[in-house]
Amino acid sequence: MCDTETLTEEMVTPKVEAELIPVYIMGKKYDVPNSLTIMKAMEYAGYKYIRGAGCRGGICGACATIYRLPGDYHIRVGLACQTVVLPDMYLTQIPFYPANRATYKWDEMKGEAEEVYQAYPELFRCLACNACSKVCPMDIPVMDYIATIKRGDLDKAAELSFDCIQCGLCATRCMGEMAQYHIAQMVRRLRGRFIAIPSEHCDKQVEAIKSGHYDDNMKEVMALGTIDPFDDSTITADIDKLKQLYNAREGEPHTAEESWKPQSDFALLK
Repeated sequence: MCDTETLTEEMVTPKVEAELIPVYIMGKKYDVPNSLTIMKAMEYAGYKYIRGAGCRGGICGACATIYRLPGDYHIRVGLACQTVVLPDMYLTQIPFYPANRATYKWDEMKGEAEEVYQAYPELFRCLACNACSKVCPMDIPVMDYIATIKRGDLDKAAELSFDCIQCGLCATRCMGEMAQYHIAQMVRRLRGRFIAIPSEHCDKQVEAIKSGHYDDNMKEVMALGTIDPFDDSTITADIDKLKQLYNAREGEPHTAEESWKPQSDFALLK
């Protein structure tokens, strides 16, 4: 026989104490765990997010943050939900930047570069300093797509700016005082409506929705109850049934080839 001993909780799951490091949030010092992102560190310090937070996954651009490190004159940027805190970093967030955003009427547009020039004449104030590209947390060549727009190639500009998350950091550093991200958004919209090749299957799905093709499916889901993401006490939905329906759905595999099609004739609109 061998000796045995009772395993304690500490032996099974040893406690690991996180190292606390000083960070300065809007000039005030806080000690936070060194493994946290800026967003989680701010919440750890007692801040409650009302603005400046969205998807928490690096997509929405709501948590744009600027910071400096000790002994370094550079202004650094990052998304609070993605950037891990560093010792003695000084930071603040820019959840909104008061940049110029033009208004335009789609019904009167033709998808021409001159329409962008009229909406944003400050486009030609660009000094090609490249400060906008350096500050972009998505590593987008902002200066390049601005130059491409000036040349009239909206299709290429839309491609270069495709990953823009509308954080607005480019506008904060622009010596020409333009809002590059708003300009790029207009260009992508023009491309989608006037330049890109129409998608027949997309038009087909839109017509199916309008004709009520999916109404019975929506009624089935709605009949399971409601969910208020801001108030758990109002949940009346059958969560288990919703999970079952979600997990049973047919989705395109991540490694699917171009020829992949769903097996359901209903999904194929047959």
